[in-house]
Amino acid sequence: MSKILTVTFDGSVLRPDIPPDLEPNKRYVISIVSEDISSSQIKATDMWDVLEDLTETVDAPEDWAS
Repeated sequence: MSKILTVTFDGSVLRPDIPPDLEPNKRYVISIVSEDISSSQIKATDMWDVLEDLTETVDAPEDWAS
């Protein structure tokens, strides 16, 4: 399962901007990325969108055998 949540850190607790759809009393592993962006710049994404954003075009010959 993968989810992207936006949160605010109040100095001691991370508070989600919207209630997350998570199972209570279950442990989760999170990754923290600090970004200075406004909520209007955040787009809803799924894993395919994330992969698309991370991939780039490779300049290569038409025939890789050459």
